[in-house]
Amino acid sequence: MPLLSSALLCAALVGTPAPPDTVTAFVDVTVIPMDRERTLPNQTVIVRGGRIVEIGPAARVKVPEGGVRVDGRGKFLIPGLAEMHAHIPGAQAADSMVERTLFLYVSGGITTVRGMLGHPRHLALRARAARDELVSPTIYTSGPSLNGNSLPDPAAAAKAVREQKEAGYDFLKIHPGIRREVFETLAATAHRVRIAFAGHVPLDVGLQRALETRFATIDHLDGYIEAMVREGSPVEPSQSAFFGMNLAEQVDESKMAALVSATKQAGVWNVPTQILMENLIVGGSAEELAARPEMRYVAPATLAEWAESKNSMLEETGASAASARRMIEVRRKLIKALHAAGAGLLLGSDAPQVYNVPGFSTHRELEAMVAAGLTPYQALETGTRNVATFFGTLKETGTVERGKRADLVLLDADPLKDIRSTTRRSGVMLRGRWMPRAEIDARLAAVARSVGR
Repeated sequence: MPLLSSALLCAALVGTPAPPDTVTAFVDVTVIPMDRERTLPNQTVIVRGGRIVEIGPAARVKVPEGGVRVDGRGKFLIPGLAEMHAHIPGAQAADSMVERTLFLYVSGGITTVRGMLGHPRHLALRARAARDELVSPTIYTSGPSLNGNSLPDPAAAAKAVREQKEAGYDFLKIHPGIRREVFETLAATAHRVRIAFAGHVPLDVGLQRALETRFATIDHLDGYIEAMVREGSPVEPSQSAFFGMNLAEQVDESKMAALVSATKQAGVWNVPTQILMENLIVGGSAEELAARPEMRYVAPATLAEWAESKNSMLEETGASAASARRMIEVRRKLIKALHAAGAGLLLGSDAPQVYNVPGFSTHRELEAMVAAGLTPYQALETGTRNVATFFGTLKETGTVERGKRADLVLLDADPLKDIRSTTRRSGVMLRGRWMPRAEIDARLAAVARSVGR
């Protein structure tokens, strides 16, 4: 699938966030701390120097003199969200395009991204974001793609793993096509030098071996449908196309429980990217998807490419419409089963990607998680507390608590009652820097103009 290479055209960022030492107070707000399912009404939250320094009843907590007051009456404060299957432009993309993509994430309250197709320039971006030199989520980045072409033999795999570890990437990204013997060397070397690997499950490796070798995350629920193909199926798992779209009618659901249990036992997390699949299969026609509000930030030429991808999906995969719909049904059941078993789920939509616009598609993924059977609170966990648990940063991030990093989103309605409320934002706080709705809207308008909208 093509990335959003032409959707975000070059345009300079409009202004910069407030200085990091500014004191900001969210006054008389309902806090949804995400430490457990609860709300704390009528609170005042004080932020100073990028940290939450005080939380307490609005009647008791005083706003420091000179602090920025944000009226929280009737509003809800949640932790910043994470996009755990993000893409950041690389290669020859202009700096302004990169910055625009990163801003779009922030505009949607996405304060952490995990880049899934790394490039050397992303290491510098990660550092610049940490120094607040650009409006960007906190970045975790993979190295460049490891696939059947880039890793022709075990020696190449060992070399690539060592080089990416030495370069400072956060993890390795696995793509399709890697032969089993090559993967074994990759996994062994990665464990030896202590760098995680994540992403796709190559067909020659299979889900069972992916779990045994402890993928950090399996993305797209890759490998599960293939592992559930019934005995005697006329279509072999090795013939899988697009995450098993052509195999779904051959699934034996009785195999699901054992796979879920093995996933839990292995400690492997999943990033479903369910909305990507639903966009392509059950999300409506290409014309209906193109009419979504966020498509104003996508160039017409890119929308045409996306329409072509959607309209040709069944032909390219050899799947029937019934098999494609069955794929969605099975994936929803799998998501619910993984959660029920305590196997970790992380929020990720795969953006930018077909009809997935950065900063917007993450919220559609939350809706997809609820459609799969999670409660709104459980869906929010996948993008907040679970992410901090996965990265080992729960002492710093993931919940709204005193002493934690001030990555926050102020909402106009209660997301625990309706998950769609995460799209109703009054503003975003990024590492202690408050960006009100008016500022975000002004920057979004510039993005729309840049693509001729």
